[in-house]
Amino acid sequence: MTSSVHLLVLLALCVVPSIAEEPAKKAHRLLLLTIATDPTDGYLRFARSCHHYGIEFEAIGMGEEWRGGDMLVSTGGGQKIGLLAKAAEKYKDDQDLILMYTDSYDVLLASGPDEIVKKFRDFKSNMVFSAEGFCWPNETLTTKYPRVAMGKRFLNSGGFIGYAPQFYSVVSHETVGDTYDDQLYYTLQYLDADRRKQIGMRLDHRSHIFQNLNGATDDIELNFNPDGSAFVTNTAYSTTPSVLHGNGPLRMKDVLSYYGNYLAGAWSANTECALCQENFASLKEAYDEDYPHVLVALYVDKPVPFFSKFLQRIEKQFYPKSRQSIFLYLGPKAQYHLTKAKAWVDEIGGQDSKYANVKFVDSSGDELATPEDARHQGVKQCQEVNCSFYFSVDADVMLTNRLTLKRLVEQNRTVLAPLLSKPEKLWSNFWGTISPTGFYERSADYLNIVNAERRGVWVVPHISHVYLIRRDVVEQGHITYPMVEGRDMDIAFSGHLRRKGVFMYISNRENSSWGHLSELSSFTTDHLHNDMYQLMDNKWDWEEDYLHPGYSQALNLSVPLRMPCPDVYWYPLMSELFAQHMIEEVEHHGGWSGGSHEDKRISGGYENVPTDDIHMTQINFQEHYLALIKRYILPVQLRAYPGHYAEGNALLNFVVKYQPERQPVLRPHHDSSTFTTNVCLNRPIIDYEGGGCHFIRYNCSVVENRVGWTLMHPGRLTHYHEGLRTTKGTRYILVSFIDP
Repeated sequence: MTSSVHLLVLLALCVVPSIAEEPAKKAHRLLLLTIATDPTDGYLRFARSCHHYGIEFEAIGMGEEWRGGDMLVSTGGGQKIGLLAKAAEKYKDDQDLILMYTDSYDVLLASGPDEIVKKFRDFKSNMVFSAEGFCWPNETLTTKYPRVAMGKRFLNSGGFIGYAPQFYSVVSHETVGDTYDDQLYYTLQYLDADRRKQIGMRLDHRSHIFQNLNGATDDIELNFNPDGSAFVTNTAYSTTPSVLHGNGPLRMKDVLSYYGNYLAGAWSANTECALCQENFASLKEAYDEDYPHVLVALYVDKPVPFFSKFLQRIEKQFYPKSRQSIFLYLGPKAQYHLTKAKAWVDEIGGQDSKYANVKFVDSSGDELATPEDARHQGVKQCQEVNCSFYFSVDADVMLTNRLTLKRLVEQNRTVLAPLLSKPEKLWSNFWGTISPTGFYERSADYLNIVNAERRGVWVVPHISHVYLIRRDVVEQGHITYPMVEGRDMDIAFSGHLRRKGVFMYISNRENSSWGHLSELSSFTTDHLHNDMYQLMDNKWDWEEDYLHPGYSQALNLSVPLRMPCPDVYWYPLMSELFAQHMIEEVEHHGGWSGGSHEDKRISGGYENVPTDDIHMTQINFQEHYLALIKRYILPVQLRAYPGHYAEGNALLNFVVKYQPERQPVLRPHHDSSTFTTNVCLNRPIIDYEGGGCHFIRYNCSVVENRVGWTLMHPGRLTHYHEGLRTTKGTRYILVSFIDP
């Protein structure tokens, strides 16, 4: 039994006549009595497995106080014995009944009553207890156990089955206190040789019926039938257990949840997620006022890339704003975002706000404020606005799917997170299992779920970054963020829910993803436009902001590349925002070369054809632009110049500034490159007049230009060229000498 607050005991009552006394073919009834003090998620899962396999059951003791101790951390469970004896008393004289007892919060049924009865009858005993590899709770009793040639040696009280008279005799053998250890109670009877013989007791050493997971996880294998349904086998003994018990430490409950995601029809290889429609609360036909009220709690604990985009995506969720309350928390280490945060709150709040409520908490004056404090404030705000759901979202969460909130609410789970991962990485916001030391461990199906090879709603032991919590969980006081030494906030949060028996779910149901997580490891606030430096770590958001929206056409073989001069190609590469930010970044730096021949930035210190420029190395953008070349320029180069496989090396990447009064022209020259790109950064006619590039050999000039478009041409031998005069304003271009 696994809960410190609640207990659910499962009593399976199944009538089978004694093999020695009754005809072998006589039909037998299976009745399963469940002793439960609270309908936890574990109980509901257990009950569902009973329904699936056609096992009749009823609950006894629901709502009673649990007085049997905290069995996760200590011995106890004597209260179960009393409840069990009372429930079984009315069957004590029924010769046609077999009673089966199992725990329930941490138990799953894996087969139907007929199979269980048959397996029991095959033991040719009156009582069969489950077995495990540990002598608990008293190791000194080890030597008193009979030795076995194969299988688990020691009794486990989480599951046993027997004919009703003998079953009742065992559970009512003596009266014990509520906190007495139930496993010791049965162990002492089993180790009494006379008592064992009198009752006719045996242990299920090889897990024919009962599979205890603690100490046996390597023996269990998940398989699928031809019809797609799941089943488990014990590979050590070649058996197919009918009952799975996540006994022992909390980690074993997580192992059971892994199997629970598949067994009892929960997920099928053919039909996928059967559980996804259970408790589903469709909002398809709902009016705005019928939508549940959600507190959307946004937490900004540290500087993050693309913060404005984060806020915009929250605002664009397809969920009535009148049924949303906003709680935005800005931590003391996130003051870099203060201006944008205030502007957004002013925009969505106020008297004309479409939201039910908007609250902004700026903790700039409280250096001791912690992320845990922030979350507790958010939970309190949820209660104050009488929310139906609490939606916690960290600022590194990018919800690109505008239906995310609606779909999560419809799923109607206790705690549910949309599956998000980092761009082009397997790092996600959930763990499939947890190691014995309490940290991440990859589950057997982690990659299947992250890569959407299996879709559904999955019970997992750890979630982070973004999750929706139902009101009943909040009201029960289960949402807390304890500060645990050696554990970060999310680990402590998830661990608390696990100990309380509250299931956490991850969903990857959508055919398109919910969104993704930002990578924060490389993000700094050292530059004017820090998002521009995120190409390598946050590619998807970077592309949305900085790659030209028409770039894909340059790779479309059905669309000819523009060629304004022989072997000179012109195509869209960078967005207008990139161009603007690049200009502002170099001007913010201000280290223009002045167009002098003396140039300490380059090898030899002398530039033969100088320009007034700033190198990408000066603004720490060199490695980012090299990555840009390889990702976005080389594919177009290969299309334009087939057969040449460039390496993408470019020692010189620089912004050139042309001004009539400073440097208006550039004399004829060859470039030190195999090929050159030249990106237009500002608007011709509007920002400057004149300018352009003249290719002397072909007497061909390119003077028409567009912001973000690039010219691409060979650098040596054939394309001797010059920069045409800029007559007014300031012209900016971004030049790369590729493969010198």
